[in-house]
Amino acid sequence: MIGICSGGGYVPRYRLKRSLIYKAMGWMNPALAANAGGQKAVAGFDEDSITLAVAASGKALRGFDRSRLGAVYLASTSLPYAERLNSAIVAAALGLNDEIGAADFTGGLKSGTTALLAGLDAVCSGRIESILVTASDCRLGKPASSQEMIVGDASAAFVLGAGEVIAEFKGSFSTTCDFVDHFRGEGAQFDRQWEDRWIRDAGYERLIPEAVRGLTDKYGLKISDFSKIVYPCIYPGVRQKLRKILGFPPEAEQTNFQEEIGESGSAHVLVMLAAALEQCGPGDKILLLSFGGGCDALCFQATELISKARSAKMLSASLAAGVDLDNYTKYLAWRNILPVDRGLRAEEDEWTRWSVLWRNRREVLGLVGSKCRKCGTVHYPCQRVCVNPECGANDEMEDHPLAQKSGRVASFTADALAPSLNPPAIYGQIEFEGGGRYLMDLTDCGLFEVKTGMAVSMSFRRKYWDEKRGVCGYFWKAVPQREVANG
Repeated sequence: MIGICSGGGYVPRYRLKRSLIYKAMGWMNPALAANAGGQKAVAGFDEDSITLAVAASGKALRGFDRSRLGAVYLASTSLPYAERLNSAIVAAALGLNDEIGAADFTGGLKSGTTALLAGLDAVCSGRIESILVTASDCRLGKPASSQEMIVGDASAAFVLGAGEVIAEFKGSFSTTCDFVDHFRGEGAQFDRQWEDRWIRDAGYERLIPEAVRGLTDKYGLKISDFSKIVYPCIYPGVRQKLRKILGFPPEAEQTNFQEEIGESGSAHVLVMLAAALEQCGPGDKILLLSFGGGCDALCFQATELISKARSAKMLSASLAAGVDLDNYTKYLAWRNILPVDRGLRAEEDEWTRWSVLWRNRREVLGLVGSKCRKCGTVHYPCQRVCVNPECGANDEMEDHPLAQKSGRVASFTADALAPSLNPPAIYGQIEFEGGGRYLMDLTDCGLFEVKTGMAVSMSFRRKYWDEKRGVCGYFWKAVPQREVANG
């Protein structure tokens, strides 16, 4: 039995009400009022498609033996690096060893399901025991465009394998065509789209039914066989029309989260799939459809282990944890759309010493410390000599991963002079569960929320942006642990 073993979705903490965008830009394009309802999920100033993918992957890997993974596939149309294996950064952040495969999937919005199919094929062939597939996007629409109102940021990840699966893979059907509904050229910052009517009539209403018919004919299925139908379409009228064309009831349709998250690109249908798995029961069939350069149609059937998806709260916990980003211009500054003066200290030349990063990659990207075999003292950064004055053992260290450890704030400060796109910069000493202490930035929180002794979790984030070279560096930050209502 081949299929999905576990999964997770991640929605960034900040949510921007579209009414704020309309209030700021409606003077330029009054038609924005049509999309001014609800909110869009917004990645923080220190988040991108890699950090979002790491967050979703961490959820998918809870309780899973990471040494069993044979590969990591990352799908995104907003990869931070054009020439650097982005999936390798994800693998390093997850603390995986070097003896695995990795690949980036990009170029179209159905790259998420393309990566999913490639992972399923690898497991089906027996070449790989299990594989992590993650999709993540932080797309940009130009201010005053409908795209800016529509898109949102999110990620999803699934562990694929054989044996104990929560959803069995039953088959697929794919089409490929150069249907240009939207596009972004090399070096372009913003996504562009063609006329809405063209996308609706020639795109969704023709290509999605073709893919559904191809799948059902191939496997002798009927649309009524599916309890959940997951497909991307931002137009409410078209979604209603597709229900009539395909002949399925409204209750079978998985919400597309347009009012809560926005259209999240290559991750969109996988985010919806994570939500659908939370709602399924044993035996339920799921039809998963992607759109962009053609369509992929996949069929899954929930097993008796599907209750794991509900207890894991694959998406609901992250979805419920949002807070309002009450300033549209802050969003513009975070996305480098609006240049801002961060002060003289921001003019320091921050560039990556690649040889140093290579030698310390497990410490920096994986947050791996060392633990003394003699006395159990934890060190970060790694040490050869134990700092315990009663021990002092030499070269008696073993790896001690800290990224999955919780911690507590031992002390903290707020720095209004440090360069930050979300001032003041907050940082402090973090004491890790089981030992170890390190000075770390705190993120996704306000100054008056931070308290001494507060519990925190580790989150992989952008540490700095090298403006001269157009690349970024990554490290771990502390995020407050919060209790949220899980709907």
